Amino acid sequence: MNLSNLKYAAGSRKNRKKVGRGGAHGKQSTRGHKGQHSRSGANFRPWFQGGQMPIQRQLPKRGFNRPQRVEFQVVNVADLEAIKGVEEITAAVLVEKGLVSKKNRPVKVLGFGKLTRKLTVTANAFSKSAIEKIEGAGGRTNKL
Repeated sequence: MNLSNLKYAAGSRKNRKKVGRGGAHGKQSTRGHKGQHSRSGANFRPWFQGGQMPIQRQLPKRGFNRPQRVEFQVVNVADLEAIKGVEEITAAVLVEKGLVSKKNRPVKVLGFGKLTRKLTVTANAFSKSAIEKIEGAGGRTNKL
């Protein structure tokens, strides 16, 4: 046995359908009559709608997506109040407690709720009301 007499197993390979040679798929070879579809090399973009006004031209342009937009993970002062036994709150603590999902994305603290404890909070951004409530309770805010 050598490379010159290797063969695929019987029945493992199917023969290509030969069209345009008479029989079941002779003459037009399942391509219909004339037109671009019947010619070789016919190629349509996936969004082509047969010459009809395409959907992307029918619909108006709306809005703008700003590439530099920073999407914050939001935490409220009430959520910080609920964290027990921790005096210094960072992004790692918030991830551990399940208040934010990702450690690497920026965190913003908003001022909804009450704060009665003295906390040191480190975050990327704070609302004015959050700063007032944290510092009003005797705590500190550290902006990253």
